[in-house]
Amino acid sequence: MDGFFKWSSKWWPGLIPLTVLWAFAAWTSTAPLEADLADRSAAALHGAVLDKTTIAVAGRDVSLGAEAFSEQARSAAVDAVEAVSGVRLVNDATRLVPEAKPFVWSAERDVVRVTLAGSAPLPASKAKLTEAARGALGGVEVSDQMKLSRGAPAHFDEAAVLLLGQIVKLKDGKFTISDSSVSLSGMARELGDREAIAAALRNLPEGFKIAANDLKAPPYVFQVNKDPVASTLTLSGNVPNDSVHAAITAAAARKFVSEKVVDNLKTSIGAPGGFAAAVVPALGALSRLSTGTLVVSDREAKLSGDALYDGAALQIRAGLGRDFPQYWQFMADISVKPAVAPVDATVCQQLFSELLGKAGIRFETGKADIDPDSAGLLDRLVETALRCPASNIEVAGHTDTDGDDATNQALSEKRAQAVVDYLVKAGLPPGRFTATGFGSTQPLVPNDSDEGKAHNRRIEFKVM
Repeated sequence: MDGFFKWSSKWWPGLIPLTVLWAFAAWTSTAPLEADLADRSAAALHGAVLDKTTIAVAGRDVSLGAEAFSEQARSAAVDAVEAVSGVRLVNDATRLVPEAKPFVWSAERDVVRVTLAGSAPLPASKAKLTEAARGALGGVEVSDQMKLSRGAPAHFDEAAVLLLGQIVKLKDGKFTISDSSVSLSGMARELGDREAIAAALRNLPEGFKIAANDLKAPPYVFQVNKDPVASTLTLSGNVPNDSVHAAITAAAARKFVSEKVVDNLKTSIGAPGGFAAAVVPALGALSRLSTGTLVVSDREAKLSGDALYDGAALQIRAGLGRDFPQYWQFMADISVKPAVAPVDATVCQQLFSELLGKAGIRFETGKADIDPDSAGLLDRLVETALRCPASNIEVAGHTDTDGDDATNQALSEKRAQAVVDYLVKAGLPPGRFTATGFGSTQPLVPNDSDEGKAHNRRIEFKVM
């Protein structure tokens, strides 16, 4: 017995290295097998549409974890791994991606980025929508906060890509898809963009509809700046169409006799009703200012600047609003230009001649009614008359040769008197002025053309 214990005590320590060697051999032979099974299982899932896929192998048993986008895709993934040669058992830890009810997706733009949020139906959809946003905005940051969900309506990707193609037209705002309903909110970037977005969304895929469109357009702004230093009248902002554009620039050319018209207008939809009917008389009021600005925004016109004399300021404040279309508002912030230094009779005559050499006082055809387009010129004449208070002035009327002599004589007298009446109404002493008519007896050029006749129809100022 003692011999047995002596013998066993000699071989027992030798079992330890044998055990280690056996374990090492088993591990070195199993590890490559497991790695091979893992690689081939992963290859079997190539092309499967899954999310968060994991594969773990123990011996010849494979544990498969994944989120699938349909029951069919989930079962097909498990079957594909089970069919891998060498796999004994598949531990199925797959599950379906959660379903979103309702299926909501949104794209929101602010001043620095576009945020994509809500649900997307597939990983490829997320990538497509993110790329569409980047492509539409050209470098604007795109934040992807979308999660994967089941339940998307048919043609979801097509509808979302169409919306993202329009997001460049937003200053800020949000596009939302909820199942097959589309909602829009925010502010369009440019005039006309709101209507352009609405037109593009008429091409939404079948089944989609616009549930709400709360997009707002930027104010419809038209602006005119009169700069006496540069002698310019700058038109900027928006007009509704080419015909209104032409009418406004023509009115500006008639009303402003000393300024070069700089036309920076652009045609844009969205003009309020009565736009031209408000802008043209507002231009007339601006023409009576020494310097000033007219801003028309939606149905409100704001006029600011310096009138040439007190009476003009009062008339502009009180009168312009009466000429406006219904529902329009007029605001006037008008001061009076400081009085200019007096001049002698010779300089006064030169100033009158320069003014009337640039443009003539206009009258209604065959009448002595002064055309409103001449208000700015007449106010300049009033200002000049105020600078030579000691001088008397003859206002002379002349006509062309159309009509008989008696009619032309009477018309020339009435037109001269109409100008004197304007000067007196402006606050000048009536005793300083004499109205004289010469009919067609003193032509400047022959009356053998329309241009010549227009040149002969005139009012002249003579300082005495």
